[in-house]
Amino acid sequence: MPKIDVLDSFMTYTDTGEGTPVVFLHGNPTSSYMWRNVIPHVGDQVRALAPDLIGMGESGKPAIGYRFDDHTRYLDAWFDAMELDEVVIVGHDWGGPLGADWARRHPRRIRGIAFLQAFLHPITWADLEPVAGLFRKFRGPEGEQMILKDNMFIEGVLRQTTPSLTEEDMAVFRAPYPDPESRQPLLEWPREIPVEGEPADVVDRVLHYGTWLSATPQVPKLILHVDDEPVGTSPREQAWIRDNIASVEVVGVGPGGHHSPEDQPDTIGQALADWLRAHGLNAPKGA
Repeated sequence: MPKIDVLDSFMTYTDTGEGTPVVFLHGNPTSSYMWRNVIPHVGDQVRALAPDLIGMGESGKPAIGYRFDDHTRYLDAWFDAMELDEVVIVGHDWGGPLGADWARRHPRRIRGIAFLQAFLHPITWADLEPVAGLFRKFRGPEGEQMILKDNMFIEGVLRQTTPSLTEEDMAVFRAPYPDPESRQPLLEWPREIPVEGEPADVVDRVLHYGTWLSATPQVPKLILHVDDEPVGTSPREQAWIRDNIASVEVVGVGPGGHHSPEDQPDTIGQALADWLRAHGLNAPKGA
């Protein structure tokens, strides 16, 4: 994979095709590898890029806190180093909040944004059912044992929620995290979820990009959801999306777990390809 220097480290990424840059952002605990079966569906229309977030995948692992703010700094540096403009973002899980936050702060560089299973607003513990109890433990003192020592996010959460993964796939996702120190990003992500007002700085960022989502009808938005996902498919969540996101389309992609690009790559890829064409996002701006 190519890599590029960012701040005091480097980030790796995939880069295929030509045209409008469409940036695919992964979440926890995956990497750019998750997009391997989705990108071919759009690769003949656009330039598709998928970075490994800092500390994840094959990217560098600097001695930082791996909080949301840390990821935004390194991701900002990656966008700038790659000289990307007129960007479309596709974000899964934490890739969605990172993408929306970047778009809010770079309004002249964003053309469209799509989300898969992402936190679009602050939530309550009830919104996280049936996994609220597990995530409470991740955020508490048990988290160090569960995630850093037992590698539970890879061996438990990822494996159990994504039965379509082969042993070869698991080996790729497992490889970046051979020891407790390397798993720090996996521990910090669940502690950054904006639940009932905490952490306050993340809640503030989410509220700010929520305002941007509602105030930008000129920016096409797409939400892809799976039938079986506990987060994002409730009637209350769907009502929030309709009432608070301007120029949004919601498309179901069928059954699957939380890491839907593994379960439904063809359906997701086709939906993205159709959306890009429908809004002219696969063509130069103004064409």
